[in-house]
Amino acid sequence: MTLISEHVEADMRGRIVVVAEKLFREIGYQKTTVADIAKVLRMSPANVYRFFDSKKSIIAAVAQRLMGEVEEAAGAIAENPQSAAARLRELLTSIHEMNAERYVGDAKLHEMVAIAMEESWDVCTAHMERITVTIGGVIADGAAKGEFQAPDVELAAMCACTAMMRFFHPQMIAQCATKPGPTLDQMIDFVLAGLAPRG
Repeated sequence: MTLISEHVEADMRGRIVVVAEKLFREIGYQKTTVADIAKVLRMSPANVYRFFDSKKSIIAAVAQRLMGEVEEAAGAIAENPQSAAARLRELLTSIHEMNAERYVGDAKLHEMVAIAMEESWDVCTAHMERITVTIGGVIADGAAKGEFQAPDVELAAMCACTAMMRFFHPQMIAQCATKPGPTLDQMIDFVLAGLAPRG
């Protein structure tokens, strides 16, 4: 009985998150109320509050879902059989493109992400940690095969993420779009050069 109720609860939480994301995209996070979400789902706001204790927890779940899709795509690229350098280039490019498309190209979603970063920073921190671990896995593989020189893989992964922040962080992507600076490819070239074996 417990397994069935847990499945039903997870399913309902998932439906609430999907509807919330849709409404955030259509009318914006600020204008969307829990009552709006409940109305689309044909339930009472009190029923929504059975699954999420606040609108803030709904936004955290929406952000987690969007970030989870980026993590899934990154993980799939990391598992490709190509060279570590090719995987790392594709990985860094894809993270940038997915974040730019989702959060910067969509003004209403961008507003939601900005709020999520302020109010649910732990969700964003956990996401960056998982992305860093994925990048670290590719670097470790490259180092094991002599393709990269990275005596401290964890540090190398953190340095790569920090170097790419202008291209990863939704607000920085938006703010730096028209400012001078390296292109995405130039920045990735720089990261790869930093990992290249010496001599």
